[in-house]
Amino acid sequence: MRITKVYTKGGDKGETSLVGGDRVPKNHPRILAYGTVDELNAIVGIIRTFLQKEEQKETIEKIDPMLYQIQNDLFNVGADLATPVGHRWEGMIRIDNKGIEQLETWIDELNDDLPPLKEFILPGGGFVGAFFHQGRTVCRRAERDVLGLQNALLDHLSTEGKEESDDLFFPLTYLNRLSDFLFVAGRWSAQKLGEKEFLWKR
Repeated sequence: MRITKVYTKGGDKGETSLVGGDRVPKNHPRILAYGTVDELNAIVGIIRTFLQKEEQKETIEKIDPMLYQIQNDLFNVGADLATPVGHRWEGMIRIDNKGIEQLETWIDELNDDLPPLKEFILPGGGFVGAFFHQGRTVCRRAERDVLGLQNALLDHLSTEGKEESDDLFFPLTYLNRLSDFLFVAGRWSAQKLGEKEFLWKR
């Protein structure tokens, strides 16, 4: 795909186009869903940027490829959410069980390196850890927004709405698992980089 023009003026009145050409308001549940996924992708990019400033190369070499894959996955999730079922095409890349299982493998691998958690963690402690926490919370919001889209589709009580609602299973599951990954990866990175971890005092 080649982008030759950044602005089109097509959205000046508060509407935008989905994949396939359908026009919807910019606050449509589908736009909120993939917009939050886009926001999350930007935060993962910030995490990668701060990691590159660290001197602990072993940590960077371990985590950065995971985050790079996640950014690509999130782009695919966003494209998926921007494409109504009727406009999908053969060979379209979509998140499936493979992407979810990969996250689970990474979570288990990183968590094995961590001491047991006895209390809730307060976001902060260092740049990398803090942005991981922000990513985790935005990921939860993305999950809620995708669920909101799912509910909006079901409200149509049509065969197409039901089909589209069921079609959101993998993006929803992926985001649920990703929030767990961001939490564990944040703890792991903070520990390796010597960032503080502040626990909640009841």
